[in-house]
Amino acid sequence: MEPNLLDNSWVESTNRVPLKGLKRRLEKAKGTWLEEVPRIQWAYHTTPQSTTKETPFSLVYGSDAMIPVEIQENYPRFQSFVVEESNEGRKVNLDLLDEVHEHARINSEALKSRVELRQKTKTRPQQFKVADMVM
Repeated sequence: MEPNLLDNSWVESTNRVPLKGLKRRLEKAKGTWLEEVPRIQWAYHTTPQSTTKETPFSLVYGSDAMIPVEIQENYPRFQSFVVEESNEGRKVNLDLLDEVHEHARINSEALKSRVELRQKTKTRPQQFKVADMVM
């Protein structure tokens, strides 16, 4: 069954991880939540997810994001940046993006299968009869 994007439970589960991050960060910095939201979103989008083994950023753009520290002029990755090579690399990454998506889908399906198997092994089937009292 495909999730209904207008269903509140779908929205709540999607926002669960960023909200946890926001709550953790705001325990120390009261009243600055608006400044923390972009940082938490960046952290979420650049962290590999357990279901796909990929970052949301790389699934969308086909390459890993550079963290703000890497953009400083004295950082090796920034110093070795060449526009032409970068453009070629981006084209290659975009060509391979379908394969990355397929790999992420396979990882996600494998995780679902493992969870389903674990659930089946932990639950005992129960047979109920009419008029049985169940809770």
